[in-house]
Amino acid sequence: MIAIYAERKIAAFIQDRLGPMEVGYYGIAQTIADLLKLLQKEDITPAKANSPLFKIAPIIIFAAVFAGFAVIPLSPSWPGATFSSALFFLLAIISLDVIGIVMAGWSSNNKYSMLGTMRSAAQIISYEVPLGLSIVCVCMVCQSLDLQEISLQQSIFYDKPQYLFSIKSLGIETGSLGGIFTWNIFRMPLLAVAWVIFFIASLAECNRAPFDLPEAESEIVAGFQTEYSGFRWAIIMLAEYGMMLLVSILGAVLFFGSWNTPLPNLASLKLATWTSGSPDTIASTLWGIFWLVSKSWTLVALQMWVRWTYPRLRVDQLMNLSWKYLTPLALGLVILCGIWKIFFI
Repeated sequence: MIAIYAERKIAAFIQDRLGPMEVGYYGIAQTIADLLKLLQKEDITPAKANSPLFKIAPIIIFAAVFAGFAVIPLSPSWPGATFSSALFFLLAIISLDVIGIVMAGWSSNNKYSMLGTMRSAAQIISYEVPLGLSIVCVCMVCQSLDLQEISLQQSIFYDKPQYLFSIKSLGIETGSLGGIFTWNIFRMPLLAVAWVIFFIASLAECNRAPFDLPEAESEIVAGFQTEYSGFRWAIIMLAEYGMMLLVSILGAVLFFGSWNTPLPNLASLKLATWTSGSPDTIASTLWGIFWLVSKSWTLVALQMWVRWTYPRLRVDQLMNLSWKYLTPLALGLVILCGIWKIFFI
């Protein structure tokens, strides 16, 4: 609900207008009013649609996205569902949303919905390749699929200095500095390029502009969700915003220090220590949640800025970007990360 309101205001700012202003102070209750409206709208199932699939598709989309939040670490003492292959589970479970999208489009018995479904399947499958390869780069550097372990490696709490190999090879110990100096994009600078690939691919995974071809309202009405109304449509939109937040949190965990502070220890100014708290305390939990949420919301705002700045790509441009540019570049980064791991530890 916060993200929907924020997107309206960010879009209005970019387009030099006010956005919601009438419901509540500065329009802050507009999203609540919209939710009440959607709950009261008639839930229509087309007469010639496949009713069981049509009704269950939004639930599958919603469940596939929100199941991914189970493995997200929020702080040193709140690791989420901890198991050694949490990152693999996350990628696997959110990939299931394409099944719900295909079901929604096919069961609607609508030509526009079917076009949106085919676009979505092609788009999500194509961009999962560079997305996965960019994540593989992080896994190779951190030697782990455990999101909490990846988070700890970017922390001043980490007690295995052999993994802090970036500028340590030049005689500089980054582990004691903390802050941005232990983030993955600083420890291994090529991961900054991997994050750019991750961010572009995540936009396509979320069906966000300029990759919103599956629901291109100027071309195919609303794509796979054309026939949906009321609360079922609201569930699909909620899943989209949930996906935005999930990939933003994942990007923060993998590349930008997860729940760790961006402030380093500089001489007598122990900024990282002061803004991290002691391990396994309430202070460290609160600081961890604050930093992770702040980074995630910043990335969500960046996604919104991109949506209201760049025009929609054509289908051929969409596929060219994935297969001709992002995928070869990601493969090259995987090779370079392997070389880095061999020669710079």
